[in-house]
Amino acid sequence: MSVDKETVKKIANLSRIAISESEADALVPELNNILGWVEQLSEVDTKDVEPMTAVIANKLRLRADEVTDGSKRDKILANAPVEEHGFFAVPKVIE
Repeated sequence: MSVDKETVKKIANLSRIAISESEADALVPELNNILGWVEQLSEVDTKDVEPMTAVIANKLRLRADEVTDGSKRDKILANAPVEEHGFFAVPKVIE
């Protein structure tokens, strides 16, 4: 596949990018080079290659999902201006 100047202008128009004539001329060989690289990639045999999401194997380090109270209630309530029955006490807002 080859890109010409008119195709570059059409792509720029669809992308809502304003380019001049000289910029369009400069982009023609660049886009053709990019398309050449893509064609080279399509020649690679990937039939026996498994799809992957990353180059290195990533394993999630999971911890046990255990519900706890944190055993820190007394330390947390030490910062409370007013504590009542083991909870933060706040002024009544709605009467």
